Amino acid sequence: MSDVLPGAGVVERLRAAGCVFAEEEAAMLLAAAHGPAELDLMVERRASGLPLEHVVGWAEFAGLRIAVDPGVFVPRRRTGFLVERAVALAAPGALCVDLCCGSGAAGAVLLDRVAGAEVHASDVEPAAVACARRNVEPRGGRVYEGDLFAPLPPELRGRVEVLVANVPYVPTGDIGLLPPEARDHEPLVTLDGGPDGLDVLRRVAAGAPGWLAPDGHLLVETSERQAGAAVEAVSAHGLEVRIARCEERYATVLVATRAG
Repeated sequence: MSDVLPGAGVVERLRAAGCVFAEEEAAMLLAAAHGPAELDLMVERRASGLPLEHVVGWAEFAGLRIAVDPGVFVPRRRTGFLVERAVALAAPGALCVDLCCGSGAAGAVLLDRVAGAEVHASDVEPAAVACARRNVEPRGGRVYEGDLFAPLPPELRGRVEVLVANVPYVPTGDIGLLPPEARDHEPLVTLDGGPDGLDVLRRVAAGAPGWLAPDGHLLVETSERQAGAAVEAVSAHGLEVRIARCEERYATVLVATRAG
């Protein structure tokens, strides 16, 4: 297969491997490859189940090209709704935090869309932190390695106006039901939310009031079936909660506000 000509049989190979959007993926691979040999290798990697974004090294997210390294959580299209809500709530110059930042996609969009935003991001995964630094720091943000709030500068306490937390929310028992691209190629810590999928959300909700400014907002992606329990978990810490939905992207976002 190493003598395959550019484009020859790429769509067919991807379709045979079960890629639903074979034509679109073929176009991305053709654009990324530097010759027939590299194209053949990239097609082979994708056909074996490696996420397309890991093959080409980037993901399109909210209009930006976000670098995504192997082993790093791939930003989902539905998460664009989470970030849109965050941008809408962020005034010019807002102090923003991106927890469980993964590739840093949310932080990068906040820096791109909110004039003068100050953005700090954190993740517990070293590979994610390295990737996020490539996406966030050239735009003027800062990225830290550690668990949730722990690595953030203490001077941010009580001052955060927009706190985005794309926490893992897949129940442990459902991990095996995820597509192979996710369960085989993304870190378990970025997917597994514990028995009911809300373990990390509860920890974020417990810490958020101490970091949010008066009238500051916490935004978290969750699932439709978890929304009621998520609202209860966050409301228990004195935050005012509402749910926003985007049916087109199957997105459910919890927005919680610390009363001023």
